[in-house]
Amino acid sequence: MYMKTIASGSSGNCTYIGSDNTSILVDAGVSKKKICEGLAENGIELSNIDGILITHEHIDHVRALGVIARAYGIRMYATADTVRAISHMKQLGSYDAGLFTSISPDRSFKIGDLSVKAHAIWHDAADPVCYTVSHGDRKISVATDMGDYDDYLVSCLMDSDAMVIEANHDVHMLEVGPYPYELKQRILSKRGHLSNEAGGRLIKRILNSHVKAIYLGHLSKENNLPELAYETVKWELRDNPYTKDVRDFHLSVAKRDSAGDLITV
Repeated sequence: MYMKTIASGSSGNCTYIGSDNTSILVDAGVSKKKICEGLAENGIELSNIDGILITHEHIDHVRALGVIARAYGIRMYATADTVRAISHMKQLGSYDAGLFTSISPDRSFKIGDLSVKAHAIWHDAADPVCYTVSHGDRKISVATDMGDYDDYLVSCLMDSDAMVIEANHDVHMLEVGPYPYELKQRILSKRGHLSNEAGGRLIKRILNSHVKAIYLGHLSKENNLPELAYETVKWELRDNPYTKDVRDFHLSVAKRDSAGDLITV
């Protein structure tokens, strides 16, 4: 399996996951141009994408959906409530609503030779989910935009070979930053976003001996720093049972405005 972050941050999110025969995107929250450029770095064409998994309807996750649907007719997958919410977003323009397939959490479905499963999460959206994608004995997880996690979600993400996990904000930076009080409270709530510390604690619970890559995703531009997120999560992982050096997990911060490397798991 392969994974590549196209963009990950509060201004836009898109992740590529594929096998030798199937290619999908998780979210399309940046421009079509940026997605094409990120894929082209590895000789992948957007027209050959087999499906787009949508986590929720916020614009930083669906910005390019309308353009892509009109240009390529790629099938899109989301929960029924998310599909309904997207249908009311005038900024996406017109597109063939028949391209959407409604999916349900915890019910596995196939896109080509990839097995996909959505998992319910807490966020201030219609019916948000994260995704795990499997091929044979390999598994990749993308879990961001959630204010909390529980044993259910931990069990869903277990045994991942590669993952994108949210480390959205530093709590102190958020508390003293310029955001209005109501927005700060929303971000800190159970329906908001995971802090660096919380993301680190989640990663620690789902670590295993075969992790090939861990990306910290959806960093806030205003309330976080890549170095701060990395060091905070590194500290949370300091006494894990697998290694004393988090570089063994290939821990890194997903880039906000440019694509990362294509990794193989």
